[in-house]
Amino acid sequence: MAILAIAATINIHAEQAIVSAGAEFVYASKHSMAGLGAQVQIEPIANWRLAPEFIYFFENDGMSALNLNLNLHYVIRTSESFAIYPLLGFSYGHYKTDFVHGDASVDRCGANVGMGAQYRIKDRLHFFTEERFQIMKNFNQSVTVLGLKYTF
Repeated sequence: MAILAIAATINIHAEQAIVSAGAEFVYASKHSMAGLGAQVQIEPIANWRLAPEFIYFFENDGMSALNLNLNLHYVIRTSESFAIYPLLGFSYGHYKTDFVHGDASVDRCGANVGMGAQYRIKDRLHFFTEERFQIMKNFNQSVTVLGLKYTF
């Protein structure tokens, strides 16, 4: 449903939407897992941005994870090259644990609450960072994101 909503938003506001895509390094505190992710940012209305995201967390102490997020940003531009944004969103996590005699997995849905900032390095290239608290049953954690994005 999220992909359909995003596609509809892009289609309706295609002429005026600002679209960015980026790669990111991610650290999650609960199980000290590092990961890599990809994020698309779509700004169909001035200052409001949808940001679907996929993260793969590398195995640490027998646990690995996949994380899908759909966040909403309200962008506050403080200068021509710098902006901050509060974020609020939905999160889905798939956690897998490898045991000696098999493995187990658990799926969780939750929420994201946090802040982000972006800095324009070049005309269409931005550095961004986010710090969010992910609220999930038995998996509450702080998530730190560092990334680069390109605006089309």
